[in-house]
Amino acid sequence: MDVLIIGGTQFVGRALTDAALAAGHEVTLFHRGQTGADIFPDVPRVLGDRDGEIERLDGRWDVVIDTCGYVPRLVSSSVDHLSRRAERYVFVSTISVYADDVVPPVVEASKLAAAEGDLGEVIDGRTYGPLKAQCERVVRDRCPDALIIRPGLIVGPWDPTDRFSYWPDRVRRGGRVLAPGAPERPIQIIDVRDLAEWTIAAIGAQCRGTYNLVGPESPLSMRVFLDACREVSGAEAEFAWIDDDALVAGDAKPMTEVPFWLPGSHPRSAWVFRIDAARARGAGLRYRTIEETIGATLAWLDTRAPDRVWKAGLSAEREAVLLQRD
Repeated sequence: MDVLIIGGTQFVGRALTDAALAAGHEVTLFHRGQTGADIFPDVPRVLGDRDGEIERLDGRWDVVIDTCGYVPRLVSSSVDHLSRRAERYVFVSTISVYADDVVPPVVEASKLAAAEGDLGEVIDGRTYGPLKAQCERVVRDRCPDALIIRPGLIVGPWDPTDRFSYWPDRVRRGGRVLAPGAPERPIQIIDVRDLAEWTIAAIGAQCRGTYNLVGPESPLSMRVFLDACREVSGAEAEFAWIDDDALVAGDAKPMTEVPFWLPGSHPRSAWVFRIDAARARGAGLRYRTIEETIGATLAWLDTRAPDRVWKAGLSAEREAVLLQRD
């Protein structure tokens, strides 16, 4: 296949490019050139901003994979321009499109966030999900054969958010590690490589419609995850479980300062880690083990500058303060 990837050099796009090339497909990248300009040197690329420069794409492709569509206006212009130049459109969405009061287990037909009216184009915690839902509607209305994927928390090498990476790194450093919330509460993730490999295979299999992409297949608790981090890293770490009330009282920031943690009072805590991906598994989704994902993430972390500023996770000082609430 001839594949056009909008984005394609940072995290999800990078993994999709790797997967498409590994499957023997021809790939063209369209991106601004601000990240990853030196990777995939043999892959054709068109430099440009989708906001006003989408017309630079004047070739023909079998499929377009849109990894970075966040506002309906820009997705609309991309779909209008590229639907005449490609047979299929694939849109990377998010489980954040689901309504705060959705009832788990969350399937593809579950209630979506309100997507009516003008939400503007400022992307924040309030607008991200509804804007993505509006983008989905644009793609679905204009490309009836589109493939729309709704990943959960995407993790693995090259993750720019640091939400997953914080935990293997922190556990590897050993000592007394703050472990948030109830030990047996479930978490769900999707390794970016599993996402990418499934997406490329699903395109080849002519899958269409909407698919939740989360894992693993067997239930994963925060305790099991942290134990796996300790086993893979070989660290001597001790986990101090701090409950929701203590973390809230300490003004801990959910999902950013304390990744993978949402207090029970949060509107999404009832469902965000209870997504049903049976449809994607039925269409061939397979998973790496959590140990494989942790190991690959640690190996990638070893390539980063040691003085790099982390985007998520507790500083040593903040962790020490919160540990006093044990």
